[in-house]
Amino acid sequence: MNQRQLFLQHIAQTSPAPLALEIIKAKGALLTDRQGKTYIDLIAGISVCNVGHCHPKVVKAIRKQAGEYLHVLVYGELVETPQVAYASYLAEHLPASLNSVYFTNSGAEATEGAMKLAKRVTGRTRIIAFNQSYHGSTQGALSLIGDEYWRNAYRPLLPDILHLNYNDAAVLEEINHLTACVILETVQAEKGVHAPDPAWLQQVQQRCKETGTLLIMDEIQTGFGRTGYLWGFQAYGVVPDILLLGKALGGGMPLGAFVADKALMDHFTLNPVLGHITTFGGHPVSCAAGLAAMKVLIKEKWIQQVPEKEALFRELLQHPAITNLRAAGLLIAVEFESFAVNKQVIDYCIEKALLTDWFLFGANCLRIAPPLSISKKEIRKACRIILDAIDAQGL
Repeated sequence: MNQRQLFLQHIAQTSPAPLALEIIKAKGALLTDRQGKTYIDLIAGISVCNVGHCHPKVVKAIRKQAGEYLHVLVYGELVETPQVAYASYLAEHLPASLNSVYFTNSGAEATEGAMKLAKRVTGRTRIIAFNQSYHGSTQGALSLIGDEYWRNAYRPLLPDILHLNYNDAAVLEEINHLTACVILETVQAEKGVHAPDPAWLQQVQQRCKETGTLLIMDEIQTGFGRTGYLWGFQAYGVVPDILLLGKALGGGMPLGAFVADKALMDHFTLNPVLGHITTFGGHPVSCAAGLAAMKVLIKEKWIQQVPEKEALFRELLQHPAITNLRAAGLLIAVEFESFAVNKQVIDYCIEKALLTDWFLFGANCLRIAPPLSISKKEIRKACRIILDAIDAQGL
């Protein structure tokens, strides 16, 4: 069997039609397959590789830590320098109330931990989530997903979860003394990049404070400069009680986290002890990679370049077949009239060495979420291919 056949046979498949590209090398914003074809990457591993693929300083940090120690004991028992260094660096770059980091293996696990923490702190069970939201695919996180298509096959799920509409004033009436937490994406990514009304978001935060409800903000896709701010919530004048991180957190290595004030996080230490636990969360190599990546992101000033690069995509992606273009920095949805049109455009792009896809709850929208390090030359080439793809469909 060749590699593609082995992939289909032995790797658990979650799609009836996987891309099955065999990538053998990745550098910056480029991917190279087995045949030597080089693709511009407009996905970045779904907003993971914000500093690009295989940044030398990230690779160096991985190699250094791998030569010192890998896993030594269940997370939280030993003082592991990479964990401490990264948590401290994160705290330095977050508001003062977000000072205690619980590292996990993924964003979905961060969601799970935050849900438990909210229930433990408040003694309540009700959770407010939002339609067409996405927070992960484990059973607790799946209970929050705002689309019955994805939930229905796995019921029963967690009870006492209200799914409401993002940006709807009616949400304020539902936040009360029974509510443990409100969990929302800073920007609804998988809906196709829908940003909050700042006034609405501020009102949600105020209502949470009035009722003792915790506000959880999911920055798993929007964190680490993706929106043009280090943290997406900085654009809206709010600070969450619990922050969810993942994707770019590990610099390309698997890592998630939820962050809160130490006074909240300490609820996990007693009644019961080990109130939340993970074996591999905060793996030292992942933490070393993530810290190196975050330092690169800040030092090389790619975040400051995001608005200009967003503007370039907006300027170049002009076509009658594009019905809308929504952007939060370098998280961009290019909307077409239907999924069928979008799929034809995406297939053509991949054939012409441009990797992109669609959104879970916005299948008629083409995803643009490249490494923040993408060059203007690469942006121009990517946009030419997208426009050529549209024209090739006779649209």
